[in-house]
Amino acid sequence: MKKLDFHYTVQTDGTMKEAITALEYALKEESFGILWTFDIKDKLMEKGFTVDEPYMVLEVCNPQEAERVLKENKLVGYFLPCKIVVYQDQGVIKIGLPKPTALIGLLDDPELKELAGDIERRLIGCIDRSIKN
Repeated sequence: MKKLDFHYTVQTDGTMKEAITALEYALKEESFGILWTFDIKDKLMEKGFTVDEPYMVLEVCNPQEAERVLKENKLVGYFLPCKIVVYQDQGVIKIGLPKPTALIGLLDDPELKELAGDIERRLIGCIDRSIKN
């Protein structure tokens, strides 16, 4: 069985807050905004469950790109908005995302895969610019 290369993940020497702030700035440079931030650890605690380390999910969107892909295929909405996660794993802060090309690849549409490739390169660039090492 072929291993699916579905994510891009890096680590940073910065704090969670520094990583999210730097990421927000880098995303703005690419016309992506953070629609909302979901704190999984806090939400689970609220429900009586625990996770040992912080885990934040950032829902990000570039409205122009969203319009472009939705006009091509409404099923792309299943993958929107894009997710970027910032979390702590054994004391190390990591930033990652599911690759848009892996998700769009499920639709078997070469034109959409090309659009997803562009978005993926831009989001990975944002992540890379936000890391502190």
